[in-house]
Amino acid sequence: MTDSQPAAGTAPLLEISDLAVDFKTTHGTVSAIHSASLTLEAGRTLAIVGESGSGKSTTAMAAIGLLPGNARLSGSIKLEGRELLGLDETELQKIRGKHIGMVPQDPMSNLNPVTRIGQQVAETLLAHGMATKKTVDAKVVSTLEAAGIPDAAARAKMYPHEFSGGLRQRALIAIGLACQPRLLIADEPTSALDVTVQRVILDQLQQMTEELGTAVLLITHDLGLAAERASDLVVMHRGRVVEAGPARQILEDPQEPYTRSLVSAAPSVAAARLTPGAYAADAAEREEAAAAVAREKGLDREKATDNIVELRDLTKVYKRRGSHEDFHAAKNVSLELPRGSTVAIVGESGSGKTTTARMLLKVIEPTSGTMLFDGQDVATLDKAALRDFRQRVQPVFQDPYSSLNPMFTIGRIIEEPLKAYKRGTAAERSARVRELMDQVALPQSMLRRYPSELSGGQRQRVAIARALALNPELLVCDEPVSALDVLVQDQILKLLGTLQREMGLSYLFISHDLAVVRLISDYVCVMKDGELVEAATSEEIFTNPRHPYTRRLLASIPGNELDIEIDPEAA
Repeated sequence: MTDSQPAAGTAPLLEISDLAVDFKTTHGTVSAIHSASLTLEAGRTLAIVGESGSGKSTTAMAAIGLLPGNARLSGSIKLEGRELLGLDETELQKIRGKHIGMVPQDPMSNLNPVTRIGQQVAETLLAHGMATKKTVDAKVVSTLEAAGIPDAAARAKMYPHEFSGGLRQRALIAIGLACQPRLLIADEPTSALDVTVQRVILDQLQQMTEELGTAVLLITHDLGLAAERASDLVVMHRGRVVEAGPARQILEDPQEPYTRSLVSAAPSVAAARLTPGAYAADAAEREEAAAAVAREKGLDREKATDNIVELRDLTKVYKRRGSHEDFHAAKNVSLELPRGSTVAIVGESGSGKTTTARMLLKVIEPTSGTMLFDGQDVATLDKAALRDFRQRVQPVFQDPYSSLNPMFTIGRIIEEPLKAYKRGTAAERSARVRELMDQVALPQSMLRRYPSELSGGQRQRVAIARALALNPELLVCDEPVSALDVLVQDQILKLLGTLQREMGLSYLFISHDLAVVRLISDYVCVMKDGELVEAATSEEIFTNPRHPYTRRLLASIPGNELDIEIDPEAA
């Protein structure tokens, strides 16, 4: 055994004891991990769960020696009995890849965009002596095939941008397992993927790790995923381990208040028993709010249309360069959005969800079909009417950081639409901005801050406040909570429900997360390959799905077989 080879014996595969991690900054020392301990046995899967900032990824990065230079560590991290803390970079490089593999969260930012996929796999194999220059090409192909990548020889010659999100994630799995490591760290490996692709990827990962005997340290904020895939569970909160043990036991009978709050907030686990009252208004509340809005705007509620949006045979066709076949991003999509309600559009990536939403927002023009807003054909609106339409329909995007100008303060971001549409005096706009901050439950002290100084949930609240500035009637929400952890996600969904009840808002809610959709939607439209394959009330879709594709989507929800009863008040 070389000195880079972990010691053999009966010790746990990974043993972390009293780990503390501090970061030295210009503003002082920040403590990220406080005396954390966990144990992972060979061949098992241990999930670390918790909200953003709880210390999940920091713990995993400490185990592989990838924390930044300003990190100060104490305690113990042992791999098969061998102490890793204190090893120099040369020794750590011998362990990374060969003994500890890594599958990071975002495949596009973790794959070199200017290097072919095959070359990136080959680098790992050659660096650890798993192949020679003569055998590496064949080894690359077999590694990609093992990760479930079809036509691997051809795919190896492609660049990351030529892969779909699912294939890019498979490529990262191939790299992480190329050297058949004893331990694989998977950090949110499928958070950006829709449920069906997620299940395929996780099945592939599970098959490969079982065949290789590889243990998995799974970092996730998805409790349903942890319940389905992990044998053991560690719950972290503010840098501390608050609960640990068998995954099912903890999720079915959590002992700590923080764990109970996580389970209560997690739609992946709790969708079957949560009532929609906390998230969506009932019919009477919606009608009352819509009537109040009509009175406020001087509209005749009796004459107002029941549907704020009607799409009829909406189609978007793109010409394919170098091909005689056109691509139908959306094909004959017809749906109705009752005033004051929430209609969700669900489906896999590429199903046409966002294309439909962008046509409604007038970001792209439909090839054919009709869009009616409040009974008017949007295509026939003149310049003045179109300007009014854009005030009444506002978007909320998936990533609040990229949709907020990083050079503007929060106050300026929220005020921007008011200035663009010349609403009020400077004093009136300032008062309106403060009112909006109150509506989305943000302290007015944040108005002088910048987006980088806010958490993900706070940034999404700012995005919602900006969308509400012009008193719209319809919000088009495109994956508005998919990038957020379960507790923040729960807060944003409840905020949307409260705003709907108070303001009579209508929502078109785009999502690939069916558990979230179940909580907030009144009606669900299921799309596949650009077509609407099923549409019904939320209750009908989730209790009696008729289309095979809808049933497949529902079957793919992680942890959907659990029946976990947690009293939200007790959490």
